[in-house]
Amino acid sequence: MDLELRHLRVLCAIADSGSVSRAAAVLGYSQPAMSTQLQRIEQFFGVALFERNACGVEATRRGVEVLTQARDVLARADAIGRCPALESMGGLRRLRLAATNSPVLPGMVARLRSLMPEDALKVGSVYAVSEIVELLEQGELDAAIGVDYPGRELRHAATVGHRGIATEPTFVAVPARHRLRHRAEVALADFAEEAWFVTPDDGVGWPGVFYAACAEAGFTPAAVHEYLGEQLQLQYMIADGLGVAVVQAATRPIPGVLVKPLTGTPLWCRYLLAWRRENVTDALAEVLFSSAAASYRDLIAKAPHFQTWTSRG
Repeated sequence: MDLELRHLRVLCAIADSGSVSRAAAVLGYSQPAMSTQLQRIEQFFGVALFERNACGVEATRRGVEVLTQARDVLARADAIGRCPALESMGGLRRLRLAATNSPVLPGMVARLRSLMPEDALKVGSVYAVSEIVELLEQGELDAAIGVDYPGRELRHAATVGHRGIATEPTFVAVPARHRLRHRAEVALADFAEEAWFVTPDDGVGWPGVFYAACAEAGFTPAAVHEYLGEQLQLQYMIADGLGVAVVQAATRPIPGVLVKPLTGTPLWCRYLLAWRRENVTDALAEVLFSSAAASYRDLIAKAPHFQTWTSRG
């Protein structure tokens, strides 16, 4: 077998999602086909690149080495022809981009602004992913960053395409003086009597997945504060001991806040790029995706709690 770019994308998808089945869903493979593909790739290298555990799969030491090189190769490949794709904009005068509550957006926009003509990018914020889908289907947006959850994958009309950027575990943010501050990871049930800050319905599964995970852990949250506002303000309230909150793995905590992995990883979230097919060419979609993926990699590299989680066991 000759090693191809598609094989490298398979490896990165498995690493990003932490699961062969989730990677298959992201790339549009069946799970058996994805498993067969991984076996062939590992035969090419002559060693196992992933090992299974209770939470899915993790890269072996050799796997980490291969993934590091694979991401570099893919980034270079994605950069080929990037500028012409942006200059033509697929016939668009302006790209209308929106995002839900996603830390991926700033880094993505910074990359796009360095490549696109001046004033060619219009950025907006839309909280509910279901509303993002409607705006794309109605032609009022060209592309967007959204989220969905394993088992509740995003649904939309055929006029819209989407591609998973990364599937990550959901962590919990607690005050730095919290009674569990010395634990490397914490159980969801440890917070049964705590006050929770929970963001509103996003139209694609949240906060249902949170309450389902709590029920599975054997409790109903004692107190819930619905919060939709700046993440910095949320962290200030957590630092003051007013409650705890589930947060994205790429969250950068302020002084006074700790971010902890959850035992058993009961909650997952997938970042994704969605676009209106008639407005965004395949080449432009590839540029948008690679910019978002690079932004995510930068965020994760600066999140020590995530690095600790990936290296455990």
